[in-house]
Amino acid sequence: MKEKMTQEQRLDYLVEGFKADSGEYKDLRTPGDPEGKRRLLRSLMNIRMPRELPDEVLAVQDEYLTERNAGKGVVPLAEITTLAEQGSTVAHASQLSLWQGDITRLAVDAIVNAANSQMLGCFVPMHTCIDNCIHTFAGVQLRSECDRQMKQLRAKYGRDYEQPTAVPMLTEGYNLPAKKVIHIVGPIVQDELSPELEKDLADCYRNTLNMCAENGLKSVAFCCISTGVFHFPAGRAAQIAVRTVMDWLDEHGERMDRVIFNVFSDKDRKLYERLFY
Repeated sequence: MKEKMTQEQRLDYLVEGFKADSGEYKDLRTPGDPEGKRRLLRSLMNIRMPRELPDEVLAVQDEYLTERNAGKGVVPLAEITTLAEQGSTVAHASQLSLWQGDITRLAVDAIVNAANSQMLGCFVPMHTCIDNCIHTFAGVQLRSECDRQMKQLRAKYGRDYEQPTAVPMLTEGYNLPAKKVIHIVGPIVQDELSPELEKDLADCYRNTLNMCAENGLKSVAFCCISTGVFHFPAGRAAQIAVRTVMDWLDEHGERMDRVIFNVFSDKDRKLYERLFY
């Protein structure tokens, strides 16, 4: 019987496996320290185009990411307090949560990824955007599934097809604690904020919730869609997010157990707290 690898052995194996898989970087010097190896592995995963990976490498990747994600601390839904439990009296407070932290830790039915129109994740090594984080900790299977879906859509709509704003795409969660990932392209604010852009952002939340209802997903964690490199003003985005979710729950509340507003920064947390308390 093959001896089980330690996490350190998995890391060493994967660094060499992904280097060999890359071709271009097969002779790259491997750092001697664990953190340097983790950074190199993530970078090689980030730049890798969707294609087949040897089964044995994929199996070790899954084992490594499962343990890595567990080490970050998986947060089950039962441990995420509702607004009602925190003293809020806003509408649907028993179905809403505000949670600050890394969305890839959440063991919910679905987490929402702020994607770009190519829908293949972020290719910038070690970038801190949510798209990069979700693809990294889900594993290379996530990019491959997105690629398969985009190829199907291009076969239907033409080779230049890009995912439109506010049209969600559902994938598996793979090595994430979340069962599913819903990828959505938010509106890009290039100049001034307009009513059309505000409607597009509202549609992102509404269409995602509709997708959850259609697929029997009862808990979903939203990131702050479009407020990063897409430059949607964070305060106005929070207002639109909360209002849209509440309006949807007014009509379809029985189809959703919990909607989580996931924030990462203290600034964003305070924006939502002003709306809830």
